[in-house]
Amino acid sequence: MYKCFSLAAVAALALATAAAAQGPPAPDPALVDDLVAANHILSSEGVVDGFGHVSARHDKDPRYFLLARSMAPGLVTKSDILVFDLDGNAVAADGAALYLERFIHSEIYKAHPEVKAVVHSHSPSVIPFGVTAVPLRPIYHMSSFLGTGVPIFEIRGAGGDATDMLVRNATLGAALAKDLGHSSVILMRGHGDVVVGDTVKQVVFRAIYTEVNARLEAEALRLGDGKVTFLNDQEAAASGATNAPLVGRAWDLWKAKAK
Repeated sequence: MYKCFSLAAVAALALATAAAAQGPPAPDPALVDDLVAANHILSSEGVVDGFGHVSARHDKDPRYFLLARSMAPGLVTKSDILVFDLDGNAVAADGAALYLERFIHSEIYKAHPEVKAVVHSHSPSVIPFGVTAVPLRPIYHMSSFLGTGVPIFEIRGAGGDATDMLVRNATLGAALAKDLGHSSVILMRGHGDVVVGDTVKQVVFRAIYTEVNARLEAEALRLGDGKVTFLNDQEAAASGATNAPLVGRAWDLWKAKAK
């Protein structure tokens, strides 16, 4: 019996090794198309410019994710989408330059199995909320996902006082993923933000309305002399539930504009 068990174990190990050697399966072409569109939409809507990136967890193997090679998001095509493992290694880079901050994506996917898509941007209106004591809070129903709280990642805590502010390794990525917790958005002091979601369409929705909310909140704080009525927890939860099935309406508009 011991011999049979050993043979079975060896066979199973051999199958697993062979599967690993073959690499991940090809992703759904529709997912690749959505990821390309996401890059163009975020560029068109001013959330990213020449910098920033959006990724999607592999639809057939959660141990991998899809991310473009290092380039301006507005120029991404299907041929630029690469497959990465959860250590941030490209499966077949073929000499392509890779985003230095791909570890934002890999470590979030590693630490948060529920996350299916990630956006990192230098969303301009968001930056002031990462460097002041004013919290980013949901000011209207379209940004209700901010109601779960928006933490701030202080890179000095994980990388010391002399980093270049980039999450360029797994250690920094893991620290950011830990600070994210159960929030949909985390600010990066002096850098930008990271947004997560259940789908590519949802994460684009959240990234755009995070930028809009930051702009509106700053204006409301100015007009109201610091006194603003934000959504309470119950309103944020109810609005979020209402918005969830309607993400596609905004996506279709943004996609048409980006073309």
